Amino acid sequence: MTPPSDLAMVPFVSVENMMRLVNTIGPRKMMAEMVTYLEADFRRWPDFDKTPRVAAHSEEGVIELMPTSDGEHYGFKYVNGHPANMQRGFQTVTAFGVLARVANGYPVLFTEMTILTALRTAATSALAAKNLAPKGASVMAMIGNGAQCEFQALAMAEVCGITEFRLYDIDPAATEKAAKNLSAQGLKIVKCATGQEAVAGAHIITTCTADKRNATVLTDNMVGAGVHINAIGGDCPGKTELHADILHRADIFVEYPPQTWIEGEIQVLDKDHPITELWQVIDGQIEGRKDDRQITLFDCVGFALEDFSALRYVYEKLEETGHFEKLDLLADPDDPRDLFGMVQRSHQDTH
Repeated sequence: MTPPSDLAMVPFVSVENMMRLVNTIGPRKMMAEMVTYLEADFRRWPDFDKTPRVAAHSEEGVIELMPTSDGEHYGFKYVNGHPANMQRGFQTVTAFGVLARVANGYPVLFTEMTILTALRTAATSALAAKNLAPKGASVMAMIGNGAQCEFQALAMAEVCGITEFRLYDIDPAATEKAAKNLSAQGLKIVKCATGQEAVAGAHIITTCTADKRNATVLTDNMVGAGVHINAIGGDCPGKTELHADILHRADIFVEYPPQTWIEGEIQVLDKDHPITELWQVIDGQIEGRKDDRQITLFDCVGFALEDFSALRYVYEKLEETGHFEKLDLLADPDDPRDLFGMVQRSHQDTH
């Protein structure tokens, strides 16, 4: 990573500039490139400091900090999840993030991460499916057609070669929205009236719903042999999407077990239930899909390493694209011991 010329001025990627970045590179290409960053970081998993996200839960939702470091750089994301926000005219999820240099603690990037989180979540799903989905998979069911839906579909099309997307949401307006957006991207879309209809013939099933409760979005009878499931909606205690019987039939892959046992689908299982860490599959240490009839389940709750990869990706695109501004974020007195003097001189300069 190339250091900025003025360490006191922090590159800032606003929402406007993030949208410019996505449209300059193209969302499909951007997520595909992000997959390569994720692969590289998952392969050096032992190099990272890891901790479950720091969460503050309330009846309305959750606010979380997600930190990690590889010893050279430190990254964190601030993110909320408030399922009722949509009814109140707010986003369900918003986020921002920081990447800093470990050597001196100075941030090198401050960026919006609402859009970036959608991109990195879809890239992570595609990375998991690339390693776990059945060979020749071409049809995906997307249950839950909210803000994540289009990103998930585009990443799966670009990275995994999915050609047909079967959409279902309990809110028909959400399905109409997603179908319109994805059809404009040239994808084959089938709008479905039920979840059962959506999964018929699907090789990959992605669940992404927002309700903060133990729900049964996917029942056991809906899951046939050989299917890969990306369960990405459950991400906090008491919030799940799959019937427990599915978990007993599937081989389960997770990001960081100490966090997934708290927040993922596996929170309903006994702690001795076998699970596999995804990084070990990506690194070639453990085989993922073993046969055509195996049901694989990626129990995705989102982990800080994925945000780190996304931050690293955006930082390395700054010079190439120029889609950022410099933020006067850090006090930088000529004499590091004379912070008060800097304040006083500023007062004198304005009078």
